[in-house]
Amino acid sequence: MMSKVCIQDNDVLISFHSIEHLTGFEGQGHTSLELKAVHLWGIELDGSPCCLERCAQWLDEEEQHRAARLVREEDRQRYVLAHGGLRAVLSRYLGIGPDVLEMCRSEAGKPSLTRAIRGQPAITFNMSHAHGRALIAVSKGQEVGVDLERIRSDVEVAKLSERYFSPSEHATIMQTTQEQRAARFFRYWVSKEAVLKAQGIGLQALSQCEILMAADGVGAEVLVPAGSPLQGNWNIRLLSCGEGWEAAVAAQGMDWVAQCGLVR
Repeated sequence: MMSKVCIQDNDVLISFHSIEHLTGFEGQGHTSLELKAVHLWGIELDGSPCCLERCAQWLDEEEQHRAARLVREEDRQRYVLAHGGLRAVLSRYLGIGPDVLEMCRSEAGKPSLTRAIRGQPAITFNMSHAHGRALIAVSKGQEVGVDLERIRSDVEVAKLSERYFSPSEHATIMQTTQEQRAARFFRYWVSKEAVLKAQGIGLQALSQCEILMAADGVGAEVLVPAGSPLQGNWNIRLLSCGEGWEAAVAAQGMDWVAQCGLVR
């Protein structure tokens, strides 16, 4: 069995599992999705040559062209595995093969499904992949965004947060110790990215929202100033992905939940 997400003491714990099981024929199955639920899938992009070939065959023409444009072989392989894994996940909800799943993309590049389940709200999704891992969020009847980042100490935290974050966010980061600053910076970064990705808006809007971290350390609200291109009423759930990682998922309103479950 492969776990998707577990909740412990209000903390959402993501387990990352090999893509081999997910994309193998023995791993195919059907997953139901309740309205306003968010399913989270953690994947290790460690596929064998056979798995890589299988995922490559599932990609559409645009995805194949994007993979081909990547210079480093490792980047190409991880792109193919991540997008093949996304198709394997979505196929479980639609009851069709990953190879026949069709997507379209907005002007900003946000992908969506072109095929819906008749009479039901549309299934939405978002994916983030970094440093050999992929994190996928799937929901129904609401837009959803997710971001995953590995904490890096070489980032110019003070300069970037002052330029792209609100004054209060920058001040909060700079009030922490030198050892804590990178982790706090990436916690704000993944929160903002999750909101922007949910709305299909690029990084130029990073400064157009302010993140208010909850006292419990797992939730956050979003303040949107007047005139911002962002919509309001977004809420964020911070995710535990292991030491050295930060991740967050965002959706509108307060009534959505990150569900836990098991998949064969």
